Amino acid sequence: MGGRPSSPLDKQQQQHLKGQVDTLLRNFLPCYRGQLAASVLQQISQELGPREPARCQLMRSKKLPRVREHRGPLTQLGGHPPRWQPIFCVLRGDGRLEWFSHREEYENGGHPLGSMALTGYTVLTSQREYLRLLDTLCPVSSGERTQGESDPLLEMPVHFPLFLQHPFRRHLCFSAATGEVQRAWRLALQGGIRLCGTVLQRSQAPAARAFLDAVRLYRQHQGHFGDDDVTLGSDAEVLTGVLMRELLPALRAQTLPGLRGASRNRAWAWTELLDAVHAAVLAGASAGLRAFQPEKDELLAVLEKTIRPDVDQILRQRGRLVGRLQVEVQRPLESCLRGKVDAQLSLVTQKLLSTTEAVLLAVQSLLAQGMDRLSRHLRGSSSGTQLRKEVYSFGEMPWDPELMQTCYCEAERSQGRLGQLVVPFGFFGTQSLVFGAQDLAQQLMADAVATFLHLADQCLTTALDCTQAAQRLEKVRGRVLKKFQSDGSSAQRKFVRGWLLCIFLPFALRQLEEGCKVELLEFEGDVLAVGSPALTIEGIYKDIVQGVLLQKIDGELKKALGASDVSCMLDSCSEAPWDQTGVDEEAEAQRRTCPGQPGSSAEVQRLCPLPPPGTLRR
Repeated sequence: MGGRPSSPLDKQQQQHLKGQVDTLLRNFLPCYRGQLAASVLQQISQELGPREPARCQLMRSKKLPRVREHRGPLTQLGGHPPRWQPIFCVLRGDGRLEWFSHREEYENGGHPLGSMALTGYTVLTSQREYLRLLDTLCPVSSGERTQGESDPLLEMPVHFPLFLQHPFRRHLCFSAATGEVQRAWRLALQGGIRLCGTVLQRSQAPAARAFLDAVRLYRQHQGHFGDDDVTLGSDAEVLTGVLMRELLPALRAQTLPGLRGASRNRAWAWTELLDAVHAAVLAGASAGLRAFQPEKDELLAVLEKTIRPDVDQILRQRGRLVGRLQVEVQRPLESCLRGKVDAQLSLVTQKLLSTTEAVLLAVQSLLAQGMDRLSRHLRGSSSGTQLRKEVYSFGEMPWDPELMQTCYCEAERSQGRLGQLVVPFGFFGTQSLVFGAQDLAQQLMADAVATFLHLADQCLTTALDCTQAAQRLEKVRGRVLKKFQSDGSSAQRKFVRGWLLCIFLPFALRQLEEGCKVELLEFEGDVLAVGSPALTIEGIYKDIVQGVLLQKIDGELKKALGASDVSCMLDSCSEAPWDQTGVDEEAEAQRRTCPGQPGSSAEVQRLCPLPPPGTLRR
């Protein structure tokens, strides 16, 4: 579409952006270093603290999060001037989208025409909705609309479109041949967007937790206390999103008045300029974080050596500081929570509980259907080939976007109402929350499937006939559902608790900022005198506010869920909204595996030979 500048960024603009990235890193990295120290202290204190009894009933799936590789022909709007042209698209298991000139180019290992990590994108399947979006990017006043260049999007209606929209990157416009193909691509792309977006949230590595905390602290220093979706993506993508939000007002003011042509053509040119800025910022942030990596590795090693021997003393000193500071801030904190949080806490808690309950019920129903299907095939004396196919399909359920869509839709259903409840508290991260609920559904399904296959492998032998084998599977089915209900209940409480903290903690900190400044300054010297980088006045203050808020959250959960062992269970909860271990090396592992061949897992294969020879007769 018209209006595209011949060179989006000149050398002076590129140098300016480099300076902006350097300034961001210069201000951010001290926050990161401090949070690395705090994260190491937290990890060591948890390791040395009292061990909580294992509460998980389900086995932990050994499969890393991924998306099922999806590929096929589409048409794409591209080129200058733009035109619709056939391509062959591939969604990789790590969530990266690639497109080739034709299928043979892909099959022969050729280089793609283009590729894109899907972090931050949104899929639109309505041409009218996409055109309305373009109109909002470059609005024109009445009488200003031009008779300029034609608009291919308007001249050629698209029956089955797939528009990938991003706030800072160029839009990707595809079209499918049929509605069925469009739906399959939409579900696959949404899975890739979620996988790319939640990589940091799924990790429990100290460095990942420290990075996210550092981003929040850095933004608080800039006056932004509320949570939003800026923390979706890799570390470099997150920093890029932070800086793009800072640069956007000036970019709009400097660029939009100079764009010429029809309104939607200017919008297209605007997205291409943003994409060039985003690419330059992302390259600079990636280079800066790579340069910091050796220092970070050395810092973590030094922190481990210095904190671990003195951890008891550090924690005692921290406890004394917390006690003294809490006396000063307790009254204004209680007043703030009573006046502004208590009234909405119950409503938000109930909404989060009802949402997660609907998600878990959908997962449980889908799981039961899958187990029943396997039992029916055993009773029906299916052939070995058919049974193996059914077992493979059962093992793939967590990564089947069509099957899991019923669970994912339950997470999305209440997004609008939940957003209305939490916006007054400065929380704009409902997309992150929905992704978290969908990740939770997928992880619980994966754990339940792994547990069923493991237990079935233990109880089925070649001495059993079809009926006996099916009866054994019925007992396994009951055990797995009980384990799922237990783990699902614990996961629900942990999830809701973590997100309530994400919603209300930044609000409370912002409300108390002015009133507690004097007290914090008075105590800062005492904290510095301790001499540990793991202790900061901001960190201690946040922990105090968080502790009081968690007491209210736990009380609300106890009222909503009953007075069972809620408090006991919550004591061992991680404060992070996502708690999915085993993914710290996820990115590297995904590069080494072939997501298109998931059937190699022993979890899927081992059940197949177990029924007696008569059952598996071909």
